[in-house]
Amino acid sequence: MNSYDLIIIGGGPIGIACGLEAKKKGLNYLIIEKGAIVNSLFNYPSNMQFFSTSEKLEIDGIPFISKEAKPKRNEALEYYRRIVTSNDLNIHLFEEVNSVEKENNQFKIKTGKDSYVATYIIVATGFYDIPNLINVPGENLPKVTHYYKDPHFYARQKVAVIGASNSAVDAALECYRKGADVTMIVRDSEIGERVKYWVRPDIINRIEEGSIKACFNSEVKEIKEHTIIVNTPEGIIEIENDFVIALTGYMPNFDFLKKIGVVLSDDEKLYPQYNEGTMETNVKNLYLAGVICGGMDTHVWFIENSRIHAKMILKDIISKQAL
Repeated sequence: MNSYDLIIIGGGPIGIACGLEAKKKGLNYLIIEKGAIVNSLFNYPSNMQFFSTSEKLEIDGIPFISKEAKPKRNEALEYYRRIVTSNDLNIHLFEEVNSVEKENNQFKIKTGKDSYVATYIIVATGFYDIPNLINVPGENLPKVTHYYKDPHFYARQKVAVIGASNSAVDAALECYRKGADVTMIVRDSEIGERVKYWVRPDIINRIEEGSIKACFNSEVKEIKEHTIIVNTPEGIIEIENDFVIALTGYMPNFDFLKKIGVVLSDDEKLYPQYNEGTMETNVKNLYLAGVICGGMDTHVWFIENSRIHAKMILKDIISKQAL
């Protein structure tokens, strides 16, 4: 069985930052990622532009040079991939962790490909893999997706975009500009206030001029093969529809955390229990890093404010090894 000082579960930006720090500290480490390098970023929309500026997305002080102040997805993929390759980080890709069990102060990790033993574990799995379902009849139809990639696919189609976050607004605007007939279904009374400040006026203007239709204070009640049923303040309406892009957010894999033994808060936020000074959970030698620390509040932690977790965690691990 392969034995390591540290195994990092998740090869996103924060998992990579943890790997860099572990390598600098001389630990025998391994990053295990179930997809490609920074898999979540890879699955972002093709034309996505970050809210953060490039220097705030940097890890380990490695400069991130982008054409504009706010980089785009492809530039981020290039940046993080180059960090992995140029630093020859020990990372296993397309290998999903199936279980983590603690036995005699060691963690036993089983994946779809192999088994491992480690003294320390960092879980940096993010939140992008499990969508928040809207739980209505027809949500499992082939025309429904909870991920958005490229607007070309929706040209000349009747598209319903559910949500009013950054991703929903980007999808609505891009699909409209590629010739889709777009209707937004928004639960609240307006477009979200956290939408990128240079994009929010654009979507508001497109709605006001009628280029993009919007149903505010509304919810989808049912998705049918050729229509959707929407509950609006004016009553139930049925809208012709070819595709539904339901961008209602995502959540961490709470079941995975619970199986490992991490305690979650008993409210709807499901905050995981950890020491804010070390990032160690209630399970000794098991740490959390990145957005997963925020439970259902997935907007609290992101790359620019959680990249510090790597140094915090490795400092604690090194101090334990010195005892």
